[in-house]
Amino acid sequence: MVFMNPPALSTPDWTAITNEPDGLSESPFWDPQEQRLYWVDIPGRRMARVAVQGLQAQGAVEYWLLTQEPGCIAPVQGGGWVMALRDGIYQAREWGGDLQLLAAAPYDTTQLRFNDGKCDAQGRFWAGSLYEPKDQALGALYMLDGQGLHTRVGGVTEGVVTANGLAWSPDGLTAYWADTAAHQVRAFDFDPDSGQLSSGRVFHQMANKPAGWTWGDVAAYGGRPDGAAVDSEGCYWSAQYEGQRLLRLSPNGHVLAEVRTPVPCPTMPCFGGDDLKTLFITTSRQGRSAQELAQYPEAGCVFAMRVEVAGLSVKTLMVTQAS
Repeated sequence: MVFMNPPALSTPDWTAITNEPDGLSESPFWDPQEQRLYWVDIPGRRMARVAVQGLQAQGAVEYWLLTQEPGCIAPVQGGGWVMALRDGIYQAREWGGDLQLLAAAPYDTTQLRFNDGKCDAQGRFWAGSLYEPKDQALGALYMLDGQGLHTRVGGVTEGVVTANGLAWSPDGLTAYWADTAAHQVRAFDFDPDSGQLSSGRVFHQMANKPAGWTWGDVAAYGGRPDGAAVDSEGCYWSAQYEGQRLLRLSPNGHVLAEVRTPVPCPTMPCFGGDDLKTLFITTSRQGRSAQELAQYPEAGCVFAMRVEVAGLSVKTLMVTQAS
């Protein structure tokens, strides 16, 4: 649903956590044991991490160069990470170490790649796919458990062009998933035991980009849904790519808050810090005009601000299955 009278747009104080922009940073998560923020740079084919205290990075960002584009990452129980690369889902047990293939990609890797994803509370890893020609809804959502990789849903009734915005409600009974190209966030009833999704419906529909829209006319276009996170009150925070804002949506899909971001293309929020009240966002500079980058030279950096409502802790992969 679309909330016709949203509250006034707030402009908080953001702090840049990084000073070296990524091409397209994505998939951030907070590791509470390490007090580190992790994320990926998709076109840069690298994974990144940095220790953070308060709103300040502690030391330099560490980068791990990969051989393929990483769509998303998540921590593994006991240590290490799971990552969805273009041709499959892999596990790494140490930083910069060898990658073990858990499941090969079940699609044409010349036209699709994994995109947004994360683990659920039961320790299963989920990742959606992105159809790069972007002229058909051929993306899908996949789930990895101890028995292998399964196709879980292709959308409300069909597939998606760009899978994004995966998240779960605090009670784990509702799953959210977005199709960026359709400007739509969808909700599903979720069975935690089986991992099955049902009763797909439109959770929030954003307005489409106006014909002839050009960058800079923020009032005419609010952006499209990219990555997301859910807070402890069950509200869904959605990054609005090209909209220069985050939307905080109620469990009923109403806009509770619009938060301006420091650059036009936020890609995904996550919660961190000791109290999970630090909100981090990754951003993009890929494909942006020279004029836009001159005005927003920090596009592609990671930013943070403090919020009043805590988020949910990151979930870890608890079961693996070699390919």
